[in-house]
Amino acid sequence: MAHPPLLKPSMFSGFWYTSVLLGWGLLVVACVQVGTASITAAGLPLLMSAVLLLVLELLPLVQGRGHDPHGVVMSTAFVCAVLFMWGPWPAIVMVSIAAMASDLRAGKHWWKVLFNVGQYACSVAAGAVVIWLAGQHPSLQHPLPRFSVSDIGWVVGVWVVYFTVNLVLVSGVLAHRSSLRSELFDDFLHYSMMNFAVLGISPIIVVVAQNVWPLLPALLIPLLLLYRMAQMTLEKEHEAGHDALTELPNRSSMHFALNDHLSHARRTGDTFGLLLIDLDHFKEVNDSLGHHAGDELLVHFAHCLRRSVRPQDYVTRLGGDEFAVIIPAADERAARDVAERIRDSLIEPVYVQGMQLQIEASIGLAMHPEHGEGLEDLLRHADSAMYTAKESREGIALYSAVRDRNSTDRLSLLAELRQALDQHTLELHYQPKVSLADRGLLGVEALIRWDHPTRGFIAPDYFIPLAEQSGLMPMLTAQVIEIAVAQLRDWSELGLQVPMAVNISPTDLTGHRLTHLLAQTTTTHGVAAGMLKLEITERVVAEETEEMNSVLLTLHEMGVTLSLDDFGTGYSSMRRLKTLPISELKIDRSFVSSLFDSTADVGIVRAVIDLAHALGMPAIAEGVETESEWQLLHSLGCDGAQGWHIARPMPAADITEWITAHAPSSLRTDAA
Repeated sequence: MAHPPLLKPSMFSGFWYTSVLLGWGLLVVACVQVGTASITAAGLPLLMSAVLLLVLELLPLVQGRGHDPHGVVMSTAFVCAVLFMWGPWPAIVMVSIAAMASDLRAGKHWWKVLFNVGQYACSVAAGAVVIWLAGQHPSLQHPLPRFSVSDIGWVVGVWVVYFTVNLVLVSGVLAHRSSLRSELFDDFLHYSMMNFAVLGISPIIVVVAQNVWPLLPALLIPLLLLYRMAQMTLEKEHEAGHDALTELPNRSSMHFALNDHLSHARRTGDTFGLLLIDLDHFKEVNDSLGHHAGDELLVHFAHCLRRSVRPQDYVTRLGGDEFAVIIPAADERAARDVAERIRDSLIEPVYVQGMQLQIEASIGLAMHPEHGEGLEDLLRHADSAMYTAKESREGIALYSAVRDRNSTDRLSLLAELRQALDQHTLELHYQPKVSLADRGLLGVEALIRWDHPTRGFIAPDYFIPLAEQSGLMPMLTAQVIEIAVAQLRDWSELGLQVPMAVNISPTDLTGHRLTHLLAQTTTTHGVAAGMLKLEITERVVAEETEEMNSVLLTLHEMGVTLSLDDFGTGYSSMRRLKTLPISELKIDRSFVSSLFDSTADVGIVRAVIDLAHALGMPAIAEGVETESEWQLLHSLGCDGAQGWHIARPMPAADITEWITAHAPSSLRTDAA
């Protein structure tokens, strides 16, 4: 985690400068004192203590998750022992050398190295004040003569002061990541018990050094055993908290990490994202090639995940083919960027047992706190978004209460949508589609609009999936077709023959309900079926069924034309595309909007235009919003355009005026 700037006044800079300036000043004095003093009286016990202190500084006692990840340094016992016997100056020199060696070995940042040396020096000096107040003045020339029971009082005082100063200085510097109170008291009981257990060994070290100093190394035995036990606990904890196949943290570790991020976010107000990822068609790989092949695929995907996320992101395998990624300190855009990098990492095929396989994944995104304040809510909503991504084949989906089948808001909106359909309060707006060659009108697209009496404007992206999932889609489609065909009749009576495109859902293409509806509606209003163009998505291209093929063929025979909408965002088979009765290809707005940001998108748009022409149909660009986009598309050979640069979607009366002003003579007939 980045620290606040050192040149800006803050709690961090205040504690840092206090520790560094005071501590390094003490270290300079200590070096002078030790360098000019005779160490004859201290002799080999001092040298032995220094060596053991350095060894133990490199072996911190780490207790596992939930506790200080840096652990408790066992060298503290020898630091205090040196302080008791020979005073603060050799203790400061020894602990400074040991701290620098440990920090440099760990590759810590320079500001941490400077701070740690300073805060240790300050802690030792504070402990020395207690010794002096107790009437003791040990030094290299005059070591502590004898350690007795009467010394226990000031020894405990030194422990308390050393521990307190160390804790306050470290907490003050780390308070920027949460709060001073949190840094001081989170895990305080365990942390203090571990520290005082280590400090409690210091009188034993003093007694051994004063009487039988050659036995000092023997004190390493219980300390090293304690270190080894802690390491074994960490190994077991790692084994219990990680997936054996992918070596990623497992569900248990993810829950623990997610709770940590939730606690941090509540303190700081940060937002973060949670991705739940499910591999598509994984069961088919297991069933066809066996579990060993499935395992290879999971290991490969885990490697892709690690490469795709940021260093601070937390990747886990929940079990089976489900994975999760916690994305700290991120807004929705940053979280979606991570999700898109994960999807992009799967573009290249993977070879398993000599077979080429293409991995695909569905990713659900939930943001804290917008989509959940607690662990269960966040997990449930990310899971709901993942299934939305899988069902819609979008690849990535942000949680939406409207799409959540268990959401109370969804149930409420569903009832309100049914009421709107019953009361015929939905309406159509129309957006013109024009030729890039001469700006002549090619037709219009009918777009459904719902102006809710209390919620305001509700985007189609919210309520159309709701209608598809709830069974209201046939009713919604029937009303759209009725309004659209009635409008075509009205225009015809005004002498305007304007082709109209209407969006339909893949669910409309099951059975022949749609063909019967179109036949009945066009006959009732006296409108030629050829005036209607139905816009379908690539999902229809991907879902090849005999029933759907029959419906599309019947529509073609009726004279109803088909347009492939949002091309480039789904999964289109070229063979399937060639056989469908499609008369128009629409380039998705996401490619159009990025034309001046990405040369790759220019190449994609050019390729789509060439594909459309090779299939004998025009290419229409959606979402054209600037003249520069218009000119570039025209130079690429695109045939038509639709977007706000031409006109916004308009209600019937406004679009009629617009058509009257812009329609070419070819779209006009004499009024009836």
